Amino acid sequence: MHAVLGSVLVAPFVVGAVVGVNGDRDRQGDKVFSFADPEIIESSGLVVRDDQFVTVNDSGDGARIFTVDDDGETVGHTTWDADPADTEALAPAARSTDVWVGDIGDNLGQRSSITITRVPAGEGDRSGALASYELVYPDGAHDAETLLVHPRTGQVFVAAKEFIGTLYAAPRQLSEGRNRLEPVGEVMSIATDGAFFPDGRHVVLRDYGSAAFYTWPGLDLVREIELPDQPQGEGIAVDEDGKVYVSSEGEHADVIEVELPDGLEDALEGEEPESREGGEEPEGDEEPDAAAASEGEARDDEPGIGVDPWWLGGAFFVVILVVLVRALRPR
Repeated sequence: MHAVLGSVLVAPFVVGAVVGVNGDRDRQGDKVFSFADPEIIESSGLVVRDDQFVTVNDSGDGARIFTVDDDGETVGHTTWDADPADTEALAPAARSTDVWVGDIGDNLGQRSSITITRVPAGEGDRSGALASYELVYPDGAHDAETLLVHPRTGQVFVAAKEFIGTLYAAPRQLSEGRNRLEPVGEVMSIATDGAFFPDGRHVVLRDYGSAAFYTWPGLDLVREIELPDQPQGEGIAVDEDGKVYVSSEGEHADVIEVELPDGLEDALEGEEPESREGGEEPEGDEEPDAAAASEGEARDDEPGIGVDPWWLGGAFFVVILVVLVRALRPR
């Protein structure tokens, strides 16, 4: 029965993916390059800085990241001593060329904790981690593929990859032992990656076929767009100019610059939103501690929810589940 239920649980997301891919919204983008390295086969996270891209393979590849130039050639590797359970995400460290690596995947929902590790990135071969922290959810295990770090405050966030996505914030000061995450708001369902814009006033999350843009810290939905076709699109990154890039799993997969629709760029450059009560951002060039993250405060209101193809899949799931339970009920 568990195997059957597992198959049924996938059904709504397959339906949602099909609806999303065949939606009527335009999806435009320009190919920047294809990964030349045959060892990059499951690009699950993406960071871009100074015409270089950093990526990490999905689970099963060990503790390493790749630095790639804008021609798609690998120009650097970073390795460290660890045995990750399910690496899924990357995020740029605030005011640094370092990156945070998220060992945050949990397809079976069985992990008691997840891990984030800060490592150097760039050209050449590098080794060793700079810091590593254990995070725990307040409400049980969650699968996740999205790791976010605020570019001004260094605040660390994890978005649960679920039918109703929840964004969790790490504590103000990360420390040895278990660091408790706290929910701060609702975000898109089945998020596979995300990134802050460089000014820290907006954040984007993506799923397999679309991207949702939110204000920060209000988490109000600005707009949702379809993304360019990809075999299994998972990674997303924003550069210092606010350009958006996406990557996909698969050998020699393309990295694509997303063409944002008319009006969206203007909306992303709008007036600075008010800070969340009790969550003021630091002034100017205040530098966050390399081993610290600012604590997120719980929101009193929920963000707007756009029309999402996953809801259609959810309706399908409910119908199928009812039928299945009746069929498997002891007689």
